[in-house]
Amino acid sequence: MTQNNGVDQVARGGGRDGKFVYDRWMESHGLPIHRGAYIEDLKTVEVAPWDERECNAAFIQVSGMEGVAEARITEIPAGSTVPPMKFALDEVIYTLMGNGICTVWADGVSKHSFEFGPRSLFLIPRGAYRQFANARGDQALRLLHNNYLPVAMSLEPDPDFYFNNSFAHPELLQPREDELYAVAKRSPSMGRGATWYGNFFTDMGAWEDLVPHRQRGGGGHVVDVSFPNSQMGGHMSVFPPGTYKKGHRHGPGRVIVIPAGEGYSIMWPEGGEKIIAPWHEGSMFTPPDRWFHQHFNTSQTPARYLALAPLPQFSGHSDEVTDRVRDTIQYPYEEPWIREKFEEELAKRGLKSLMPEGAYEDPDYKFGYGDTEEVGAVAGSAGAQQ
Repeated sequence: MTQNNGVDQVARGGGRDGKFVYDRWMESHGLPIHRGAYIEDLKTVEVAPWDERECNAAFIQVSGMEGVAEARITEIPAGSTVPPMKFALDEVIYTLMGNGICTVWADGVSKHSFEFGPRSLFLIPRGAYRQFANARGDQALRLLHNNYLPVAMSLEPDPDFYFNNSFAHPELLQPREDELYAVAKRSPSMGRGATWYGNFFTDMGAWEDLVPHRQRGGGGHVVDVSFPNSQMGGHMSVFPPGTYKKGHRHGPGRVIVIPAGEGYSIMWPEGGEKIIAPWHEGSMFTPPDRWFHQHFNTSQTPARYLALAPLPQFSGHSDEVTDRVRDTIQYPYEEPWIREKFEEELAKRGLKSLMPEGAYEDPDYKFGYGDTEEVGAVAGSAGAQQ
């Protein structure tokens, strides 16, 4: 099944049909494949039985992901447990809905189980077995999986290399007992000073202790997510109601999921048509390579978006902005339509813009942050980047 939201759906692969090796493998399962510019609700998109794995499933391949990142939904019926599976790559898992139990192990390493709930985020390391159980008897458990399988299959196309490989990394499951799937901890020495390090994040809809992120505007905050012994990671942005972020662009492959809030994003190639992606909890989109995009909060509460990053080599040079005019659009230089639409959308909801007038007059305008916010104790209204 395809969601066509106005984006060319032909992947730029190496084959004559424009497809990557991963695309052919994905299509061979006969499961729903949701494409287009965005998915408005991952919690309700169609899934179908995946007999081999004894669950329901679907693939997500919105524009901007092709050949870079996999996103896949697993749905486990109430009270059910799926068979164990071993996978050769690191994989990040986000809980779209429900409560579950995950058991991980490796050859020579004892099994370790942990519980997770809605909006939990965790990493299963490469070479590990994993088994999921639905902890509730009255609701399905729906998970979003993210990994780099499309890149890997361009190097080694045989699926058995990833799903039936005897090679293991037992050392990745042998940290101190209090570290293995314990709640992530802040590491002030990493990144922007708001990096949380670990392999288990309990609820990204409530995660706090963020720092101001002035580069993207909107008076928002940011927290970086770093997983042990893995190149996978990402960040979460939180920005206030009645505000929006600056237009900006970077490389492909970021899987953006909404943990909380309501609003929309605009995406467009330089000089091209604009696509509007409405979002709320459970929505997902991926800005294509070097497309400008801009995020707008039209709810009465802070909005959050979780951006799961691609491999570092796909990040794009514009992540380190060296040309502010080329890669970030300051508010005074944006098209007037951007502001007009935002105020119209707010008016439909009986709300008004809280954007300061000075932001539209001075390209170097700096949003104010109080001393309490400076240290990141934002009590649930934190953060922004992306």
